[in-house]
Amino acid sequence: MDYIQSIIIAVVEGLTEFIPISSTGHMIIAEKMLNVPDNDFTKMFTVAIQLGAILAVVVLYYKKFFNFKNLSFYYKLIIGVIPALALGFLLADKIDELLESTTTVAVALLLGGVVLLFIDNFFKNPKVHDEKEIGFGKSFIIGIWQCLAMVPGVSRSAASIIGGMQQKLSRHAAAEFSFFLAVPTMLAATGYKLLKYYKTSGGFSSEEIKLLALGNLVAFLVALLAIKFFISFLQKHGFRVWGIYRIILGVVLLILLQKGIIAR
Repeated sequence: MDYIQSIIIAVVEGLTEFIPISSTGHMIIAEKMLNVPDNDFTKMFTVAIQLGAILAVVVLYYKKFFNFKNLSFYYKLIIGVIPALALGFLLADKIDELLESTTTVAVALLLGGVVLLFIDNFFKNPKVHDEKEIGFGKSFIIGIWQCLAMVPGVSRSAASIIGGMQQKLSRHAAAEFSFFLAVPTMLAATGYKLLKYYKTSGGFSSEEIKLLALGNLVAFLVALLAIKFFISFLQKHGFRVWGIYRIILGVVLLILLQKGIIAR
């Protein structure tokens, strides 16, 4: 991986992390198109730079994250991240295998797009409009929904937002809680990936450290803009447009895969 490739992949991550179209899926597509080497560093890089994008949430919502008087907020995040920690640990090797599969991404994008076409009609009359109204039980259930995103192409934000709406959260409240829950989730995933890579490779080269630092910085800066855009767009237009986009992209990918233009 070179610096140009790392920047492009990081831009893709920053733009797509908070939109329900799967950041991991888009990064896998970008890597295939850029002919990025399919090795352990690339797999680790794809996960690790998501931390940069997630930290944009901490900056934009710093009053929430650094209000130590509201301990229940932290308890909800801890409870919400438990399902992902447990399944991530148990299925780590299987998840790594799926990260190599463009076919999995294409199918997940297509099926998820169909769901998003109708999701606004599934969950009407929300009763929860603010994080303070979210209970511990709802936090845990949303965390279970988030686990669906372990399949590349599903989208972590889509899974957790839909989970929130299923728990009677408004679109706005579900989207924000999805952002909040992403912070401990990606901290854990990044820490695990970095530690695993460090142990298996014997450490990081200076070049790898530079690529990771650059990737996280770019993802962070792009995500700052993407978060504000998505919240505003979601309130006005809902999920339908993202469903259409996912279906089109999924079909195009399947065609390219069938013709051998993109590696499976």
